Amino acid sequence: GSSSVYLHSSPIKEKAKAYDSNEPEKPAGHQPNLYTPLKERKADFFEKNQEHHSPTSESRSKFRDQSGIGKQSQPLGKNGGETQSGFHKSWTLLLVLLISVPLIYVLWSGMPSLLDTTLSSRDTQILQAFRAQMKKLKNTYQSQDPNLWKRTHVFLEKHLNASHLHLEPAILLLTAGQEAEKALRCLSNEIADAFAFSQNATTIKIDGADKAILDSDIVKLEVDNELSSGFREGKKVAVVHRFELLPAGSTLIFYKYCDHENAAFKDVALLLTVLLDEQSLKKSLTLKEVEEKVRDFLWVKFTSSDVPSSYNSMDTDKLSGLWSRISHLVLPVWPEKGLPVEGCT
Repeated sequence: GSSSVYLHSSPIKEKAKAYDSNEPEKPAGHQPNLYTPLKERKADFFEKNQEHHSPTSESRSKFRDQSGIGKQSQPLGKNGGETQSGFHKSWTLLLVLLISVPLIYVLWSGMPSLLDTTLSSRDTQILQAFRAQMKKLKNTYQSQDPNLWKRTHVFLEKHLNASHLHLEPAILLLTAGQEAEKALRCLSNEIADAFAFSQNATTIKIDGADKAILDSDIVKLEVDNELSSGFREGKKVAVVHRFELLPAGSTLIFYKYCDHENAAFKDVALLLTVLLDEQSLKKSLTLKEVEEKVRDFLWVKFTSSDVPSSYNSMDTDKLSGLWSRISHLVLPVWPEKGLPVEGCT
């Protein structure tokens, strides 16, 4: 029985000795720890496993680092693109401005000249038409004073030449003695028609003799309506015959149409005629003397009226204001031979 026990235990002891031969020598009395090999094996396993997985970990960390760098660099790249895009937009805008500003300046500076050319062309046509008509009148009314043609021509032509810069209407007063009544009516009509014809317009005609016996307020309204409606319709000139026969108070309506600064219509002309009581005007009278004669005549005519003093009647102050507005240019008309009995042509 003992031998079998020996044989059974002997291989175990040999293996133990062989195993112990690899270990360092232990102090005497030291008991071997059966768990030590297991711990070492686990440590070896984890080291190998760590070594085996370390490339993957390193690659993952590198990927994470790279992705982190990518994420961090992405906003930088976007901002850089926006900056570059904004830079290009700024240069494009600057280039457009550099091209547009001189072009706009050239066009803008050229427009007035084109407009002036159009206006001057129209003014030239108007002036040529007016001069042609006045030349015909001068050949027909050969007995008139040269001053009448010269001053009338310059006065009205100046108004026509500045048709786009009207500051006030053109007011012309023609006067004559009894012997030149026919010439006064005909010539005033002809001059007014020449002025209107040059602008392709017509003439408003008012006769003071037809309104002499009417109420002053009624006449004022009638004259106002005739002038305002005619000018609104495009008529460019009005002739008021026998201004001295209008009721005194009604003439105050001409404040509205003959004012230097606040006239209701500034691109028009008004021709007024005054027939004096005396038979004839001396040709030796100066234009200043003719003007004073007409003024004194109207003073007597309007201020010595039997109409009671009221708002509608005339007084010295009102007549002074009226005279300053209608006496821009006062010219005499002489008798004319050869005029027909009926009509003026």
